[in-house]
Amino acid sequence: MIEAKIKQTLRDVADFPKPGIVFKDITPVLHDPVLCAEITQTLALQLADIKIDVVAGIESRGFLFGLALAQALKVPFVPIRKVGKLPYKTIQQSYDLEYGSATLEVHEDAFKPGQNVLIHDDLLATGGTVVAASKLVNLLQANVAAYSFLISLDFLNGKDRLALFSPHTFSLAKF
Repeated sequence: MIEAKIKQTLRDVADFPKPGIVFKDITPVLHDPVLCAEITQTLALQLADIKIDVVAGIESRGFLFGLALAQALKVPFVPIRKVGKLPYKTIQQSYDLEYGSATLEVHEDAFKPGQNVLIHDDLLATGGTVVAASKLVNLLQANVAAYSFLISLDFLNGKDRLALFSPHTFSLAKF
């Protein structure tokens, strides 16, 4: 089962990025190309019945499987990045996270009106980052078709916040 494989491979890092946080490190997963391929295939299968025109990955770990997933789905990939990292004209959305605040941005021409966007990231916690990404998609008049994550920290109820944008949220390993 993919969930067991991911959980066995992840590494917990205590007190990162600040005291009291237990960081779920996916770096060991990246050392296993067979597991990485299985992750991509499983995510693509979960999304098979949802119309997706574009995959948007959230910086930076959302890029890793987001691009592979876009290739598997044969759709374009769009990076959603931290402020100052994109070279063209952008729109921005600020948000709070469990250990601070930040701003995301995307190119102003990243999505066409009416496109169905899959938002991918490595981990869903409280949902703040993903809600900000969802607002960027909506600002460009595109639709959030679904969300995909490697890991979901279900006890933080982030999925509840995403239901305002899409009823489809998939994660491979739940804690």
